[in-house]
Amino acid sequence: MLALTAVAGPFGLLCGGGSTRSEPTTYCNPIDIDYPYNFEQKSRGISYRSAADPVIVPHEGAYYLFATISGGWWRSSDLATWRFVRPSIWPKEDMCAPAALSTGGKIYIFQSTFDRRPVYVTDTPWDGRLSVFQPLLPLLPGAPGPWDPAFFRDPDTGRWFLYFGSSNLYPLGGIELELGRELTYVGTTKELVRLRPDLHGWERFGRDHRETTAPFIEGAWMTKHAGKYYLQYAAPGTEHNVYANGAYVGDGPLGPFEYAPNNPIAYKPGGFVTGAGHGNTFQDKHGNWWNTGTPWIAVNFDFERRIALFPAAFDADGLLHASSRFGDFPHRVPDRAVASTEDLFAGWMLLSYHKPCTASSYLDGYPPAPVTDEDPRTFWVAATSNAGEWLAVDLGPDRWVHAVQVNFTDYHSGLYGSDDSVYTAFRLHHSTNGREWKLIADLSKSEERRDRPNAYIEVDPPVRTRWIRYEHVRVAAPHLAISDIRVFGKKDGDPPRTPTGLTARRDALDPRNAFLTWEESPGAVGYNVLWGIRDDKLYQTYQVFADPRPRLEIRALTVGQRYSFAVEAFNECGVSAPSSPVPGG
Repeated sequence: MLALTAVAGPFGLLCGGGSTRSEPTTYCNPIDIDYPYNFEQKSRGISYRSAADPVIVPHEGAYYLFATISGGWWRSSDLATWRFVRPSIWPKEDMCAPAALSTGGKIYIFQSTFDRRPVYVTDTPWDGRLSVFQPLLPLLPGAPGPWDPAFFRDPDTGRWFLYFGSSNLYPLGGIELELGRELTYVGTTKELVRLRPDLHGWERFGRDHRETTAPFIEGAWMTKHAGKYYLQYAAPGTEHNVYANGAYVGDGPLGPFEYAPNNPIAYKPGGFVTGAGHGNTFQDKHGNWWNTGTPWIAVNFDFERRIALFPAAFDADGLLHASSRFGDFPHRVPDRAVASTEDLFAGWMLLSYHKPCTASSYLDGYPPAPVTDEDPRTFWVAATSNAGEWLAVDLGPDRWVHAVQVNFTDYHSGLYGSDDSVYTAFRLHHSTNGREWKLIADLSKSEERRDRPNAYIEVDPPVRTRWIRYEHVRVAAPHLAISDIRVFGKKDGDPPRTPTGLTARRDALDPRNAFLTWEESPGAVGYNVLWGIRDDKLYQTYQVFADPRPRLEIRALTVGQRYSFAVEAFNECGVSAPSSPVPGG
């Protein structure tokens, strides 16, 4: 059954004006890459996009992104624009959670396995030439796997190590490697760290850590900084909003390790895309630190995911932390070293939240309203996928638009692999009156032809406007479906006032939990609850929208650790100053 709706003058006069920056200066999570269609669930009739468990490797002035079931890798010179590289050879089963290491002018790549698999190498990763370095890496001595492997070369000693593990039964393991004509093991596997959900609230399974299923530890990564070894891991499970990264710190590459008091080091339970677990930590060409992660989508399959990139840092006390504050709003890609992770937030606010939408058509049960609800699991489906279908968002007057993100949904896609025939094409227009439309971006040109299921378009110069309209040209799937059109910029006016009346009460029966309340800030679109182990270390953020009563239960605390909490309000005009921190037991 079909339903139709329209906006006044949808095909009115089209004029020139507005443009997009050819070299973007910002990015927005989930990152804008051509997430490929996965083939693993074809026998079950489940079509979904892959790429998760990212590893970004700096190599000779560029960055290379490796991810699960992707058929190759991506290259970027600036962390904003990524181009897919198809390798000359690749395992037919593809690679899950691959290990990648740049050293000696080469990148070594190895896939997750419980069997013997090759180690690959390339010294020209920009053109995809790949060869086998070692036909079969031997089975691990003393442990199954390696699944979720991570290579590490100690920059000071030159010694190689392998870290691994993905289980709710077994711990993370590590072992030294010796590099000769092939990689060989030195000694036997050493058990390194296990989850302690009885002590660490964030390691509990389920949405907001509310389930009793045994949690999973996985996604090992090692970073050395200032003589210390940071063994990182993901928990409690990729299919939840609280998937996060933690760290243990030691004086040696195989420990012993101590639990970092500010864990989790990367955490994003609220907002448009949630989840920050299973990634890696790297340093860009300017010396800035980054942490990657795996947000959760789960429209067609629990393991339908995306990739996120968060600014990170080591503080004066050596605590590694990543910022998820406005973690799915536009962030600047730096061209120099920055003093703080917060310096990279572009300051462009969300203008589209719950704004009215109209469309050329829709399937019964899939109207356009969800396109502005900030939920990737609700979506509009057009009656056809024909060129000319359109979707318009009324932002209201007096908005400066700096960027637009178009997030497509795979509704009954029936695709199980990606090739040159899989691409998206569309145009974006804006209007001040709903009748005369000016072009913002044209992604139908041949030079723009690539698949962009989470297309991010930076508008330069920004436009002062009211309406944003998507005009469809092509998707490879049989249905045109969009979960969210997210518009960023500024509205004339003032930010909301700083929230008052913040209280934080630690749960007397379960100190892994804390209960927070605060007074409403008039005009707020949402709030960021900021928390951490000290007033000056509020490294964690839980974003909530202002529709419900302002309250939050945080279930991610560590037994025996004291915490501080603050809250800030935001709207379309900007962000308030944070409240004074309050203790939370």
